Amino acid sequence: MAKETSVRRYDAEDLKEALRIVQQGGVILYPTDTVWGIGCDATNEEAVKRVYQIKQRIDSKSMLVLIDNPARLTSYIDEVPDMAWTLVDISDKPLTIIYPGAKNLAPSLLAEDGSVGIRVTSELFSSHLCSRLNRPLVSTSANLSGAPTPSIYAEISDEIKESVDYIVRYRQDDTHKATPSSIIKLGIGNLVEIIRA
Repeated sequence: MAKETSVRRYDAEDLKEALRIVQQGGVILYPTDTVWGIGCDATNEEAVKRVYQIKQRIDSKSMLVLIDNPARLTSYIDEVPDMAWTLVDISDKPLTIIYPGAKNLAPSLLAEDGSVGIRVTSELFSSHLCSRLNRPLVSTSANLSGAPTPSIYAEISDEIKESVDYIVRYRQDDTHKATPSSIIKLGIGNLVEIIRA
């Protein structure tokens, strides 16, 4: 039997309010295809800096972003390696790919080598939010830097909850323990490095 959370719909007003906050440069707490995330417009440098502040994380540690459709990759990566299309297509679980040559994103999201981690989300709420925003969303785990990653909403600290501008209602009662995505880094010439299996 399918899990209830995989078939139920979110409240349209919930999505509308999350979208409004992100469009205004705010920071939200929201469900993703893996763990709950702290998010904002990935093209808004000031909003991204706030996420770093909330996590108490140094901005030399880059954060990943979510998109709703692989076709958007070309807007944010200079040259998408051929292998990336195959990996995104065949992956049967959430996969973050670190791409070289990032562009059109907040500068503090990028690693020192100019790369960025991007994941195509298939989760209902985060996918629709990315689509409506028409931009990528920052997605970083909802914990202070160095603290354990919460696997469900109930494990997120009050400090994090009180630091954001909006908390999405959808899936707060979901008790399915989520895990972070796999991470693969792609280099020039389709060089592949597995960061997290």
